[in-house]
Order: sequence, then structure tokens, then C-alpha cells
Amino acid sequence: MTEAPTAAQAMVAATARLRAAGVPDPARDARVLLAHAARIEASRVTLIAPEELDPDIGERYDQLIALRAIRVPVSHLLGEREFYGRRFKVSGDVLDPRPETETLIEAALSQPFDQVLDLGVGSGCILVTLLAEMPNACGVGADLSEAACLQASANAVLHRVEARAQIVRSNWFEAITGHYDLIVSNPPYIAMDEMPGLAVEVREHEPEMALTDYGDGLEAYRRISARVCDFLTPGGRVLVEIGPTQGRAVADMFRQVGLIDVTVMQDLDGRDRVVGGRSIA
Repeated sequence: MTEAPTAAQAMVAATARLRAAGVPDPARDARVLLAHAARIEASRVTLIAPEELDPDIGERYDQLIALRAIRVPVSHLLGEREFYGRRFKVSGDVLDPRPETETLIEAALSQPFDQVLDLGVGSGCILVTLLAEMPNACGVGADLSEAACLQASANAVLHRVEARAQIVRSNWFEAITGHYDLIVSNPPYIAMDEMPGLAVEVREHEPEMALTDYGDGLEAYRRISARVCDFLTPGGRVLVEIGPTQGRAVADMFRQVGLIDVTVMQDLDGRDRVVGGRSIA
């Protein structure tokens, strides 16, 4: 009877398999997925490294590595992704929370707000984070996708902000009422002709409607800027995430509809990432 491999041996074999499949950081992924298969924290993998791998854990690990080798995102295999210090439930129905979106969070939190609207709420990571950080604020999250609305609602419950969060199915402002002192959005901004250049994990495993407008990547900003002033309180702010080449175009749209104090903000890598503006007080 063949001896079961140790956890360390299984990790080495998994790393080689992921590397051969072209996975960008195979050793890290092999470690994280072993922790998930063994139902332990990733920091404890070293402790089980010399031990023989339990057959059930080994089978789960093989399945996870096989899926990662065909480029299923690690977050989908774990069922969660960290964002702004919290873990959010994710799936193939919503865009994965990304570190660069924390630039929008920082900008939003730089000034107080009471009522926030998140257009294209997706996983809910933006709305839920803002409500968790501002315990007196209330908010509405809108998304065209019913599955995204359910995911956002689940994350609101997970982080105990559901009493202050209303999730509605809406095509941008279509089903929205009321006025807000902060409107935020991370809309689909990838142009259709840029889609083939995306990583396999993104192109094949994230919802297309959350990535692209099937056009030039600017349609969402046209839709938002056309009506945003109708929903902002006097002096209210709007903040949108953008692709790194879209700052000037989106800033021009904001100015054309009468927004003031229009600024383009950079992420930690120095790329244009957020455009902000304010309604006249």
C-alpha cells in the first residue's frame, strides 16, 4: 500500500502543476488552497507540512488544484475575498473585490455622509464597507443583476449592516428615489476590444456585464453623469472608479453636467483610478 504524501510533498506537486498551467503565483495558491482543503488558517500550513495528508483532505486538495489549473479564481474556490480588512462572500455572479477599489473607499470616507447610493452594487463590498465604517449612515445599493442583489444582501447581513442597507434591482437610476449626499459606483469600464487581453480568470470567470459596456467603456459614465445631479443633495458628492486612461473623459462629463470641484485621484500604483465631483450647494 502506497504511503500518503506529506502535506509538504502535496504542496510541492501542486505548485509544479499550477506552474505548468501558467498560474501567476503557483506557490502562494498551492498554500492557500491546502489551508482551505484542511480547513485551517493559511498561517498554520507550516505546522502540518511534515504530516501525512489525510485522504479526504488530499482528495479535496486535488479537486481544488485541478480547478485552479483551469484558471478558476482562488476567491471562487474559497468563496470569499478580503477587501478593506473584511472578508466578503463572492461567486461567479459578481465582480471580485479588488485592492484598487479601496482608493474609492478612502476618498468616500475622507468626508462625512449620511445617505449613500451605490450604483452597480455587485458583491456589496463598497456599500457594506462604507456603512460598516460609518455607523450612522444608511445606504441603497442598486444592480441590474438579481444574483448580484442577493450576494450584496448576504454580505450586508454578514457584516451586520442589513438594517441600514436597502438593496434594489435597478438599471442605474431607473428604480431609485430620494436624494443622497454621496453617490458611488464601480461600473463596467472595460472597452469591448480590450476584453480579449484580460487574464483568463477575469475573462472567463467573472460576469461580463460587470466588466464591459460592450462598447467604448464609457457608456456607464454617460448614464451616471446624465442624471446624477437629480439625486444629489446640495453639495453632495459623486465618486466613480475608472480605468487608468479614462480620467480626462469622465472628468469632462462631470463638468459638462454642472458638477464642481471635479478631481481625478490616483491609486497606490500612481494610476488614475477615481473621479470625484460635487453638486452646487
